[in-house]
Amino acid sequence: MQLTGAEIILECLIREGVDVMFGYPGGAILPTYDAMTKYPQLHHVLVRHEQGAAHMADGYARATGKVGVVIATSGPGATNLVTGIATAMMDSSPIVCITGQVPTSQIGTDAFQETDVTGVTLPVTKHNYLVYDVEDLAYTIREAFHVARTGRPGPVLVDVPKDVQNARTEFVYPEDEIRLPGYHPPKRASEGEIEAALRLIEQAERPVILAGRGVVMSGAGAEVLQFAELTQTPIALTLLGKGGVPESHPLSLSMMGMHGTGHANLAIQNADLLLAFGMRFDDRVTGNLKTYAPNARKIHIDIDTSEIHKNVRADVPIVGDLKVVLQQLLPKVQRREHKAWLAQVRDWMEDADERDIVHQDAGSRLLAAHVIHDMWQATQGNAIVVTDVGQHQMWEAQYYPHERPHTLITSGGLGTMGFGLPAAIGAAMGLRSTNVWAIVGDGGFQMTMAELATAVQERVPVKIAIINNGYLGMVRQWQEFFYEERYNATPMFTPDFIALAAAYGIPAQRVSRREDVIPAIDWADSINDGPVLVEFAVEKHDIVYPMVPAGADLHNMIRRPAPSPDSV
Repeated sequence: MQLTGAEIILECLIREGVDVMFGYPGGAILPTYDAMTKYPQLHHVLVRHEQGAAHMADGYARATGKVGVVIATSGPGATNLVTGIATAMMDSSPIVCITGQVPTSQIGTDAFQETDVTGVTLPVTKHNYLVYDVEDLAYTIREAFHVARTGRPGPVLVDVPKDVQNARTEFVYPEDEIRLPGYHPPKRASEGEIEAALRLIEQAERPVILAGRGVVMSGAGAEVLQFAELTQTPIALTLLGKGGVPESHPLSLSMMGMHGTGHANLAIQNADLLLAFGMRFDDRVTGNLKTYAPNARKIHIDIDTSEIHKNVRADVPIVGDLKVVLQQLLPKVQRREHKAWLAQVRDWMEDADERDIVHQDAGSRLLAAHVIHDMWQATQGNAIVVTDVGQHQMWEAQYYPHERPHTLITSGGLGTMGFGLPAAIGAAMGLRSTNVWAIVGDGGFQMTMAELATAVQERVPVKIAIINNGYLGMVRQWQEFFYEERYNATPMFTPDFIALAAAYGIPAQRVSRREDVIPAIDWADSINDGPVLVEFAVEKHDIVYPMVPAGADLHNMIRRPAPSPDSV
């Protein structure tokens, strides 16, 4: 059948299983928007800024496991996507961005709203395309989805000139298997790699598993737990690995790294074997590389060849799908016990529990840690939590344990403020029957709060918790520790968030006492016909503990003082 390029784009989206798109129209993409009227099965979500569209598609992808889709126009529409694309790239989130471009005859002339978006996004996409011929369009869209979702997932951009969208051709959907020269995502380990890993596992007396986002993305949680239980190996989680294995498990050390638990960091520094499962040894995890796990051999399993030896040299590097590799490894692993090691780890855990602020009296102050701990209790840990970036993000990681994969959605690698609200909208649109909470700071929320209008227009039942301390809290914390308390540009004016919510017709309330936290959360959870907002006015000068200063040794943490016996 003869179709326009615009119609071919939409036909391909349907065949790729797409049911919702996030975008913003403009001249260069208008043929595709006009064609949408013929495809009511594709629901388009009108955002208020293209960055919001990218974050919504990202949140949708992380919550559902599907590919998120973004539509934008040329020039500023496309460049407004860049932060969201980079966020998805750093966290391996599969999204496909379709952007309009000026007609092919005008490319390179500095035409109105022309930008070389493929050049701009080359460093922050897994791959991108500029389609010059409508004959190539269907295969390009098919290939873009294949690249986005396979191997290590990531964002792909397809730039389509306006005349290509208007051109007509015979449409035949390419059903053949996609074969790309040089692109062969690995699956299995070699027998030699398995044997080398087994030798290190059998020799280890103080092993630690480092579980990253790859555990979640490969669906390898059951295999990781089986390995941990078989070998009695404790499990430390990266921020994006939370939920990969249940944090309530006796072998879980919870989060490692800059704001990770003291016991996780001490276990890593004293280990004689690190089993890095689907993680990339980010600097926020390792601290000073020269002193990182100085006595530990390393087994590193990752699907991305470029991550092997990039930051930490592995003794046994294995490139492959984590779930498949563990399925190869597990039948050959012998049962092990590490009683003395686990006893030492338990001592460190008990010390960390004594320092935990949840177990200390905060007096009349409302602490963000208390808010998040009480939210975990009120929701029984069953919500999908989407955070923005900052202190509240770290407190969520510390005080809201995750038992299932895909239940924490956050910007890890790029640390993108403004991510929380739009990503939560995308997650809630992908999982309409699931309780979705956006936990945001007063700073990051103001970056993308215009998307409240999107949530209202789409009647998205997202719950918004604003942790309001009147500062850019994490930056203020650094200023307190390292800049002699010169709080330059971190105190911030905020609007009346309750009045702002009212302007959008959103139910809202403010909480300033701890006894009101759970009732407010229960109230918000009872409203399911649209967004609802709760502002928590929390202590302004609170600190996220522990903290490993940037570039410091992982074991040299700034820790919350343990309470004196008289205060217990």
